[in-house]
Amino acid sequence: MNLLAATGIVQEFKTFWTSREADFSIQYLTDFELFGQKLSITTTHVCTIIVTALLILLAVLANKCVKKAKEIPGYFQNFLELIVDMLDNMVENTMGKNSRRFVNYISSIFLFILLSNISGIFGLRPPTADYGVTLPLGLITFALVHYNGVKKNKAGHFKAMFKPILLSPINIIGEIAVPLSLSLRLFGNVLSGTVLMGLLYGLVPVLVRLGVPAVLHVYFDLFSGAIQTYVFCMLTMVYVNDKIAD
Repeated sequence: MNLLAATGIVQEFKTFWTSREADFSIQYLTDFELFGQKLSITTTHVCTIIVTALLILLAVLANKCVKKAKEIPGYFQNFLELIVDMLDNMVENTMGKNSRRFVNYISSIFLFILLSNISGIFGLRPPTADYGVTLPLGLITFALVHYNGVKKNKAGHFKAMFKPILLSPINIIGEIAVPLSLSLRLFGNVLSGTVLMGLLYGLVPVLVRLGVPAVLHVYFDLFSGAIQTYVFCMLTMVYVNDKIAD
C-alpha cells in the first residue's frame, strides 16, 4: 500500500468520524491489491486497530508499572490491581481449580470485547457490530472447548456426543451451535445499539444531539456493552468447564 492510499484512508476515516450525521453501516475506506486479490479496508479494520493499539499501550504501561510497583500504590497501580482482581475473581468463581489455566485468555477477550463495545462512546463504530469480528471470537472459543475436551477425555470426548445414540443428532447440532450462538448474540446486541444510535442521530435536530444521545450512549455502549462482554466470557468459561470437569 503506497503513501497516497494511506493518506486516503486517514482522510476518509476523518470524514466519517467528523460527519454531522452518524452512519451505522460499515464504510469502505479504500481498496488495494495483494497477491492479485482485491481487498478493502473498512471502518471495522481501522477501529479494530485502534482498540488493539490501546490494549497494547495499556499492557506496556502496566508492565512498566508492575516493575516499579510501590508498597503504597498510586492511581494507575490501583486501577491495574482493581482490573486484575476483578478478572481473577470472575474466572476463579466460575472455573474453580481450573481458573489458573484460562485466566489469561478470558481476561484478554474480556478487555478486547469490552473496549470494542464501548468504543461507540468515542465516536468509533464498534468492531463487534461486524459479524466478521464476533464469528472468529466464537470459533476460537469453539476450538478451545474441544481442544481441552479431547485433552482431558481423549476419545471419550467424541463418544459422549453419541450417548444416547438416538439423541446424537441433537448433541452434534448443539456443539456446532456454540460458536454461532456466541457470535450472533454479541453481534446482534451491539449492532442493534449501533443502528438505534445511528437512526437517532439522523432524526433528531442538531441541538438535541448534544444531550439526548449522550445519555443513550451510556446505556447502549457502556451498560449493554459491559453486559454482553460478561455474558460472552461467562458462557466461554461454562463451556470449557463442562468439557474438563472430573
